[in-house]
Amino acid sequence: MSQISQLQSMDVATKRKEARTVIASSYLGSTIEYYDFLLYATAAAVVFPKVFFSGMDDWVGVVAAYGTFAAGYVARPLGGVIFGHFGDKLGRKGMLIVSMLVMGLASALIGLVPGASVAGPWGAVMLVVLRVFQGIAVGGEWGGAALMALEHSESGKRGFAASFVNAGAPSGAVLGTLIMGAFSALPNSQFLAWGWRVPFLLSFVLLAVGMFVRLKVSESPIFQAAIEQERIAEQERAARNTDDRSIAKPVMPLLQVLRRPKTLIFTMLAGAAGFALQVVLATFAVTFAVSKGADRQGVLYAFAAASFISIAFVVLGGRLSDKLGRRPVMIGGLVLFIAYLIPMFQLLSSNNILLVFVAFTVGLMIHSTLFGPLAAFVSEQFGTTSRYTGASLGYQLATLLGAGFTPGIVAQIFKDSGQNTGSVVFYLAAMSVVSIIFILLTREPKNNDLQAVRP
Repeated sequence: MSQISQLQSMDVATKRKEARTVIASSYLGSTIEYYDFLLYATAAAVVFPKVFFSGMDDWVGVVAAYGTFAAGYVARPLGGVIFGHFGDKLGRKGMLIVSMLVMGLASALIGLVPGASVAGPWGAVMLVVLRVFQGIAVGGEWGGAALMALEHSESGKRGFAASFVNAGAPSGAVLGTLIMGAFSALPNSQFLAWGWRVPFLLSFVLLAVGMFVRLKVSESPIFQAAIEQERIAEQERAARNTDDRSIAKPVMPLLQVLRRPKTLIFTMLAGAAGFALQVVLATFAVTFAVSKGADRQGVLYAFAAASFISIAFVVLGGRLSDKLGRRPVMIGGLVLFIAYLIPMFQLLSSNNILLVFVAFTVGLMIHSTLFGPLAAFVSEQFGTTSRYTGASLGYQLATLLGAGFTPGIVAQIFKDSGQNTGSVVFYLAAMSVVSIIFILLTREPKNNDLQAVRP
């Protein structure tokens, strides 16, 4: 029986069971990947300025540390292209296994990089190289995980299914922040000497768990059907004549995506602000609250608790987008966040851990309603044979534009303005308005046919 016939003959109960398994696997795998990737954000906020950029003015060291943080975001589109190409040609599952292996090893090695007191500037160089590998890995991870969840799910539930992949980001943030927060309770000298390294070294353990889970999931049935159609078309082409133009020849996935540059550009700009707001909460907001006198460990735990609460709102945002559409939910989240920016910074500067917790919680709840539909919104823009490449590249370019340089830019704006948050609020609000415009310019994708093989 062909792959197409097998897909059609699967009973509803079997499909739903398989979908639940894949969604759980995508969520767990995404959590582990983002634990590794976002753990770096926490370390860049509270550790790296002192370990790798000691001797500098405090905020200059912060800007330099965020520069190494940005390297991971620069590498994410490259990871999207590399893993996307092979994911569209060979399958989603294999690429997810490779991406997790690269991420786990790079993250563990970060925990072994010597500081400036031992290696001088070479410590920062090694940090950047390993951060690039992290970026390549997560650039390939997201697309595969999102597509596996999306392509296994029923029509009308795709936003809900894909949202679990994005829920892995706050879940990974909770895990990483809790573990880093626990070690930050050490005396400052011990924490900076070795305590911060342990959470990175634990990546070896998480890698083993993630690989065990990943090896048990099945390949995407929609991808299998598309490959089967290509095989049949190739056989027909060979039977007629290789010069017969009535049967379209397969095109490299990246070229398929670049034939429609508007889709890629609009997707990138529509998602950029969501990542900017996310990364500001994870990095600059933490640094800002601590600089105003709040206890470092208390701030980290406040962020972790708020991230835990936000997980449910990511899934809720995805579910709402199945009912109302991706665009209305995403735009609503951006509008609310613009209105919340000024109160958020007032709460963060209070030097009161409870109010800092409220600031993080409300901010992440609002952001989550935007973040939940984003996985489906991006993935549904592309056809099956180029979906891994297109979704990965669009999503990762959005992260580069929105998150890669935002912590450094915001820290520099804050420093140059005499530590005035008004300029930071204006910058983030302007980015949000740009994304709202491009979401409005993009067609609502929730009813798109996922089984369309065309680009």
